[in-house]
Amino acid sequence: MTESNALPLEGVRILAVEQMQAMPFGTQLLARMGADVVKVEHPTRGESGRSSLPAIKDTDGSETGATFLRNNLAKRSLGLDLKNPKGAELFKKLVPSYDVVVENFKPGTMERLGLGYETLAEIHPGVVYVAVSGFGSLRETPYGSWPAYACVPEAMSGFYSFRPEEGRRPNIGVAGAIGDIGSGLFAMIGLLAALHQRNRTGRGQKVDIAMMDAMISIMDMVAFGPSIGIHDQSLKAWPGILQCFDASDGMFVLQVGREHQFEALADLIGQPGWKTDERFSTRQGWSANLESVIRPAVEAWAADKTKLEASRILAESGVVAGPSYEGHDLLADPHVRSHDMLCEVPVEGRDEPVIVHGNPIKFSGSPEGPTDKWPLVGEHTSEVLERDLSLSAEEFEALRSEGVIA
Repeated sequence: MTESNALPLEGVRILAVEQMQAMPFGTQLLARMGADVVKVEHPTRGESGRSSLPAIKDTDGSETGATFLRNNLAKRSLGLDLKNPKGAELFKKLVPSYDVVVENFKPGTMERLGLGYETLAEIHPGVVYVAVSGFGSLRETPYGSWPAYACVPEAMSGFYSFRPEEGRRPNIGVAGAIGDIGSGLFAMIGLLAALHQRNRTGRGQKVDIAMMDAMISIMDMVAFGPSIGIHDQSLKAWPGILQCFDASDGMFVLQVGREHQFEALADLIGQPGWKTDERFSTRQGWSANLESVIRPAVEAWAADKTKLEASRILAESGVVAGPSYEGHDLLADPHVRSHDMLCEVPVEGRDEPVIVHGNPIKFSGSPEGPTDKWPLVGEHTSEVLERDLSLSAEEFEALRSEGVIA
């Protein structure tokens, strides 16, 4: 690849001791922008995301879980047992060849292996070390020993208390693993910032992301609202229209928060009288009359239209609307196609490819990054160790026979 069309992160090398989704999601984005991400996994069972369900049969006959499939494209796998002292020693020898080390284990795990930041920084002062955990490791927290899947920081950040619905418990996981994905994105911002500073100063540092902190940032209204006098944060209390409505083939979302939008909506759906109706003279009035007046009129107007047709008419008239898509809608959508946001990954032995998300980051002067298939456990062990450590055939054989490497 020539310099004129090189990927932005080409030349950046990342040694990733990662599992499940928070860190793998983030490093996959960097891999698809050109970074060389070497994923360190147990030499036989791999990382825990491989055993998630549902799963598919991989090219070597193993069952590979959906969490792993979605978060490890364009990476290489190094099968290395870090609990074996010889494996930990090999890891330390590898570190000087890399710009970044990342991990998302409970605080103290890497230190118990002898591979914490302080140890690695003595070996390689320029290393950027990025850690993601439920509650962080650089500052005090009473929750540091807790295991934290995405639902825990989501709940503790107030995510599930926001816009409650009367008589209904919160829908847990409504946005997928946003606690993981949001934390992974913050981690990558911190990684790139620390890498930029390292390139100026020559010194690395530790970047620490607490998933709870990331979620507080994303769900910022929970604590902010009361500080300015908003104590009822239910959707019902929001003055305006923010709802899903039925069309002929499904639902579309509609948000009306400004007077000119309400007037445009009234004209579009054949209700011009609403513009002078005292019931709708305030935004609170729109909310109060939503179910009794507005919903029946909007859904009668949309009854002979698809959700996309209704949304297009509204949007092109300045009313905020969009279809509520399902999987088959995404596959057929022209925006999704032109933006390469769904990519096919062929898997030998399967009739149909696996569909994975594309990279949402687009560049004017760089090509679309790779969507290479996820690696098998330890698939690149020999390749990585030969390049970085120049191990002999005898050393390889000894390490394999002891189960240190794949």
